[in-house]
Amino acid sequence: MNPFNNKVAIVTGGGQGIGKGIIQAFSHPGGDPQGMHVVIADKDEQAGHETKQWIEGKGGKATFISCDVAEETSIRSMINQVMQQLDRIDVLVNNAGVSRFKPLDELTVAEFDEVLNINLRSAFICSKFAAPYLKQHKGTILNIASTRALMSEPGSEAYAASKGGILSLTHAMAISLGPAVRVNAISPGWIEVRDWKKQAERENVHHSEADKKQHPVGRVGTPEDIGRAAVFLCSGESTFITGQNLVIDGGMTVKMLYED
Repeated sequence: MNPFNNKVAIVTGGGQGIGKGIIQAFSHPGGDPQGMHVVIADKDEQAGHETKQWIEGKGGKATFISCDVAEETSIRSMINQVMQQLDRIDVLVNNAGVSRFKPLDELTVAEFDEVLNINLRSAFICSKFAAPYLKQHKGTILNIASTRALMSEPGSEAYAASKGGILSLTHAMAISLGPAVRVNAISPGWIEVRDWKKQAERENVHHSEADKKQHPVGRVGTPEDIGRAAVFLCSGESTFITGQNLVIDGGMTVKMLYED
């Protein structure tokens, strides 16, 4: 029997992009339809319902719950609904996030606060209220950070600060919640998500050879790349791993770049 069968995973921002890739991987680990029951916690109802129908059409089990992770009451309601409907939580993936890339002198305090509230504060709140239920089943928390927590371009202060905070939150919670709950992070690099959006916003994607050559593996990343790693970090294959950050970027951050 698949060890994911009968388990429940919550993925915030699971309706599109990387979250959708993780949802797919959890519901069909290794191509097996006997995966976890996935909870798509997303503010975008159209995206959430589309992903639910997509998973069910592939033989998986999915529930969509509308959730605005910027609001504590919405998060608490989502956790309560999961327990009322499914009676357990085995995995929490704090994936929901936004970005505001603007010059520092143009970025408002309100915009900075918005990014930190959605990207970082929500991960704390979700983890806080899910933790009692995760402890019952030796559960796992997976936080989605970014390589921008480790390196930057101009105008990325809010996003970089939020993702750097995610890494610190990860190792702090790993200590506070261990050994009952393991906590890890993934830092994706360039992951192409335009073809993983809801139908109304989906795009056909083409990458130039220059785009591909930025990556030592020779291609841009996909949500499936993150999903496969998420399955590993939340499975019984990784029980000696906690408090860690796995960079998944095709080698981009270790490649030295020189201007001509």
